[in-house]
Amino acid sequence: MKNGLLGLLLFVSGSAFAQETVTEKFQKIATVQQADDFIKGNPELKPAILKLSAGKDSSLIEKRLLRQKKGDIFSVGYVTYKVIEARDTVSYRANYIFLDGSSLTAPEIDSLKKLIVAKASQGTAFEALSDQYTMDGNTTRGDTGWFFGEYMMPKEFQDAVANHKKGDIFFVEVGEKQWHYIVKKTYDDQVEKDIVVLRANGR
Repeated sequence: MKNGLLGLLLFVSGSAFAQETVTEKFQKIATVQQADDFIKGNPELKPAILKLSAGKDSSLIEKRLLRQKKGDIFSVGYVTYKVIEARDTVSYRANYIFLDGSSLTAPEIDSLKKLIVAKASQGTAFEALSDQYTMDGNTTRGDTGWFFGEYMMPKEFQDAVANHKKGDIFFVEVGEKQWHYIVKKTYDDQVEKDIVVLRANGR
């Protein structure tokens, strides 16, 4: 009886003082600052912060990490990882011709749209058409360069480019400003992902 009570007390005592697992510690970490504090406080676990980018980091474990979402925790062997931050960015690229509705009548704009699309369909390079017809004085032959966010291009423009595929020619109207665009999507969307990961030995 005494031995049984002693064993029970030892079991309860051991459970009370059991250390947290790495996974349990990681569950409490939500910011880079907290991750830095964990690194300073647990050097024996050889912790580190990894910063990875899709397309730049290509080892098998890096590719697996880049598929995770913010907050995900998982272990590989005796090493545990947590994604502290994750940021996805989609960039677009197109060529355009700008027609100014404050200088042209609606019939003139419609006529130009039909003419330009007809010429493009017949094989005239869109860059040459931009040089000939655009009314914004751009010197890039209508090339937007890679862009994302409405501070780089009007929201209506970006939404339209996002909803079309490479090679499509389409119209975009920014009605309140009387801006009219004829657009050709010239590249597939460029998806970028950057993550910050905390790693440590243990599970």
